[in-house]
Amino acid sequence: MTKAMTTTAPRRARGEYAKTKERREAILDAALEVFAEGGYRAGSLREVAQRVSMSEAGLLHHFPNKVALLQAVLDRRDEMSRKLVPIEGDDGAALLRGLVRLAAHNASVPGVVELFCTLSAEATSPDHPAHAYFVRRYNYTRDNITRAFASLAAVNRVTAGLTPERAAITLIAMMDGLQVQWLLDRDVVDMAETLQRLIASFVDIDWDVEDPPA
Repeated sequence: MTKAMTTTAPRRARGEYAKTKERREAILDAALEVFAEGGYRAGSLREVAQRVSMSEAGLLHHFPNKVALLQAVLDRRDEMSRKLVPIEGDDGAALLRGLVRLAAHNASVPGVVELFCTLSAEATSPDHPAHAYFVRRYNYTRDNITRAFASLAAVNRVTAGLTPERAAITLIAMMDGLQVQWLLDRDVVDMAETLQRLIASFVDIDWDVEDPPA
């Protein structure tokens, strides 16, 4: 009897953990849809809960408030991005190739792209709950892309007269602008191809290299 109890309890715990993880992911997917459709301010926890067939109180068991839910959605997006882009690696060319891979991936998740574009615009207001997040994110992204261009400039692979800082700022602006244009007309804009062409005008790197997973 004692032995049976000690072997079955962990199984229940693992099952409960898997179920909780699955439910949290379903909530994040629903939140992404709701926030993308109407913006963060207009999206309600009640609507998110309804989309996963649970009560608002049940949702709050997983995420204590709307700000916590928003942060979890943003963290999930960043986690996926880091799997495609070696943002903190030492290989500048690999980072830039990763950004093109990310642009190609984003074309398969329009809801995520729409949420990011909507939130980044809303978050320019200092009182927006995601304001600090986007300030940190842009600083972090700009610093790492600048470092990537600097590493390539050190071996004379950057277009003459283009500073790493200017290249990074221009590249980020291009990425954000491409997403907006793509959302408006997906038949006209190819985000990955356009981004690769821009980067190729900045640096001389090998595009045929298969980088290891980040």
